[in-house]
Amino acid sequence: MIPKNIEELIIKFLNQSINKKEWDELNLWYDKSEYDQLLNDYIEINYLVDDFMKEFNTERTKNNLLIKIKKDKRLSLRRNVMKYAAAVILFISTAYFFIGRDTKDKSQQLTPVVVDSKIYHGTNKAVLTLEDGSQVKLVKGEEFKTKDVNSNGEEIIYDTIDENKAKLAYNYLTIPRGGQFRVLLSDGTQVWLNSETQLKYPKNFIKGQTREVELVYGEAYFDISPSSNHNGDKFKVINASQHIEVLGTEFNVRAYKDEVMVFTTLVEGKVTVNVEGTNQVLKPSEQSILDVNTNNIDVKLVDVYNEISWKEGIFTFEKMPLSDIVKVLSRWYDIDFVFESEKVKGNRFNGSLKRNLKIEEILDAIKNFNKIKDYKIDDRTIIIK
Repeated sequence: MIPKNIEELIIKFLNQSINKKEWDELNLWYDKSEYDQLLNDYIEINYLVDDFMKEFNTERTKNNLLIKIKKDKRLSLRRNVMKYAAAVILFISTAYFFIGRDTKDKSQQLTPVVVDSKIYHGTNKAVLTLEDGSQVKLVKGEEFKTKDVNSNGEEIIYDTIDENKAKLAYNYLTIPRGGQFRVLLSDGTQVWLNSETQLKYPKNFIKGQTREVELVYGEAYFDISPSSNHNGDKFKVINASQHIEVLGTEFNVRAYKDEVMVFTTLVEGKVTVNVEGTNQVLKPSEQSILDVNTNNIDVKLVDVYNEISWKEGIFTFEKMPLSDIVKVLSRWYDIDFVFESEKVKGNRFNGSLKRNLKIEEILDAIKNFNKIKDYKIDDRTIIIK
């Protein structure tokens, strides 16, 4: 039987309230424990909600968690926390949406809202613009291939080309609303592109010159092939508002056209963000926030996973106002939102939700925590009440 104090530590761990001393104690128990695997598919459907423990029966939740921990043996605590510590929180079963609140009035229990809408979550799709200006639609299940480019409709891969070529030939990859895509550049750099994003890049890079791409707009996660693999050639990501110089690292840039802030989040390595001649060096877990109107740039520490979870197929909303949440949902589901009340826009929601959920499931989660009264789907417009 799991000791009472360990039960409490497990709950603290899942609820992200554990301190270093408690974490060491939990790890010591883990090393000596017969349970070598503790969590099962924790990210399948979990919610990061600060007030969950206040609004739901804590004992019932804890018992359910412990049952899962005892039964499921496919995902180790230690390996998981190293990569996803920021996302591992309250593990809830897939029936979570429909669990009733612990109130005496059973009529207040939550029930699923079934709407036969034609709104679907995003998928892999993009438009490739070739150097001659011609365009090719890339969609899942359809192949596109030339002598140096290959796509299966989910990603596009550029073959390594002679770096001594004297002329650069540029391609554009445009991701529409409701899309996402991955590109492997000819130097081995990987780029994941979120919805409503455009990237300009050369089909090949020239030896001895800085490798340069342009995030025209949108959001992208970069895993840069190190300069040490390219005779010291640096890599630069430019945007209308800033330049980012890297040697070999991983980082995320969000620069949407309808936002006045540009966010650059460093995951690994080191980058230099240049804004009108002013350089700002970022360390891992730091995020620069550029105001495009004033060119003022601030730096703060962030929970990296919250910034890059979209790449793993997860929405992470950390105390995010609904006005910002609907922007994210609009891009992914290719829909529009209308608020009946301006006041509702400022309501903040914490949640970690899979991007392949139906829009109704996302909205029900927000509704179930009293962040909105209700919603109505009218074709591809959602009215928030």
